[in-house]
Amino acid sequence: MRLPSIVTSVLSVAVTLAAAPAFAATCQELWVERNQIYKNHGYCFKTQRAIAYFGNAGCTVRNENALRLGAGDQNRIAQILRQERAQRCPK
Repeated sequence: MRLPSIVTSVLSVAVTLAAAPAFAATCQELWVERNQIYKNHGYCFKTQRAIAYFGNAGCTVRNENALRLGAGDQNRIAQILRQERAQRCPK
């Protein structure tokens, strides 16, 4: 069965919008989201900026490579890092 072209067009737009981010995140928003993932997994921050923002209370993991991140978190971090590079965010 062939869908009418208007239905096909509406579905195409809906799929495109669902795949697109709701807004262009700022460097600060990206930094917070990425580091919140680390914080949620018990990471002990080393930079003054991260310690001032998140604190280190309750942290248990001092080595970033020792964090046990699921595939979803790993993928999101990689995505954020790509976006930070594309936007030339400061490190």
